[in-house]
Amino acid sequence: MDSLTQITLGAACGELVLGRKIGNRAMLWGAIGGTIPDLDILANGFLTDIEALAFHRGISHSLFFAVTTPFLFAYLVHQFYERGWYQQKGFKWVNSIFWLGLLMMLNVIPTLISGNISYTMVGITVALGSMIFYRLWNNYLHTPLETVSTTYKDWTKLFFWSIFTHPLLDAFTAYGTQLFAPFSDYRVAFNTISVVDPIYTIPFIGFLVAAMTLHRSKKSRLYLTCLGVACSSAYLLYTVFNKQRVDKVFENTLAEQNISYQRFRTSPSIFNNILWQGVAEGEEVYYLGMYSLFDTKPTVTFYPLKKDHELIQQYESNKDIQTLKWFSDGYYSIMKLPDGKLQLSDVRFGATKEENIKAEDFIFRFIIDPRAKDLNIKEVRARENMGDVFSELIERIKGK
Repeated sequence: MDSLTQITLGAACGELVLGRKIGNRAMLWGAIGGTIPDLDILANGFLTDIEALAFHRGISHSLFFAVTTPFLFAYLVHQFYERGWYQQKGFKWVNSIFWLGLLMMLNVIPTLISGNISYTMVGITVALGSMIFYRLWNNYLHTPLETVSTTYKDWTKLFFWSIFTHPLLDAFTAYGTQLFAPFSDYRVAFNTISVVDPIYTIPFIGFLVAAMTLHRSKKSRLYLTCLGVACSSAYLLYTVFNKQRVDKVFENTLAEQNISYQRFRTSPSIFNNILWQGVAEGEEVYYLGMYSLFDTKPTVTFYPLKKDHELIQQYESNKDIQTLKWFSDGYYSIMKLPDGKLQLSDVRFGATKEENIKAEDFIFRFIIDPRAKDLNIKEVRARENMGDVFSELIERIKGK
């Protein structure tokens, strides 16, 4: 799922393991542990689009990684505290500058997006930065830090749970993750929850923030953290049962319409678990459809999409083509574009609209240039009128 969700889950794991001993530091290190698997994106600068696609959610998201690496991270952090490095003034200054810099970056994002200077955002950034720096100056930079009394075993547990839960949660998304790497490149994808789902994340954050304000000795701090984990887990379990219900609607509709298919799959659309996209694979076409829990009838309108796999048949020995076929789990269609190039669309993730689908409407699409020696395959994600896309999504969620 998205980074904020993984940070939240990691922080909760840290709190449950070490919160009673070291307080908010446990949340911080748990959040770092929950982020570690996603640091595989740092390799993107050295990889092609297709190589990066295959590498992300690979070995760093595997059970093997979760079982082996916590010993290393635990050793480094244990030494950091055992040797007293965390109390050095140099570290305190670097740490303070890092958090102030992060605050400024978050506050100026609207300015960067708009391309215009927002004096309101500049004012907010300066005000918050000054207030936080004042507190850091009085309560952190010139104050001896409380001694951290932990063991190597404590840190091993913290990093194991914060890393281990990351790929498990990702496995519930449509994107999936290579849980069994490096022994298998099979992507585990249960397709029950969107990669970004506010209902899972926002209440979870609320419980953790409330727990963070309490002293580590307070039992209510533990209760709040457990409530956050329980509520998010209950919602995740709901998405599993919800998928079973949605799958039944798709199966019944396919049977009623006498559509012959080899296999089908469903997955929720972005930001919610109400509107679902489904694709059934026939001999020569895919059948694409959407279903909202708010639809007046439990039925789906399917729209055919030609596979046209033969358009790339002569390029099947190309390594990038093989990677895309693997990544899409065989759910891909080919379109010939007006400029002579080809587009491979991953139909698992559907399109931004339900009917009259054009090439640019697919969420995951790749442009292939048959005139280039290596096909020069590039991923295309940029879309115009995203505001209109989200407006249409909201309208479709409301049902029909």
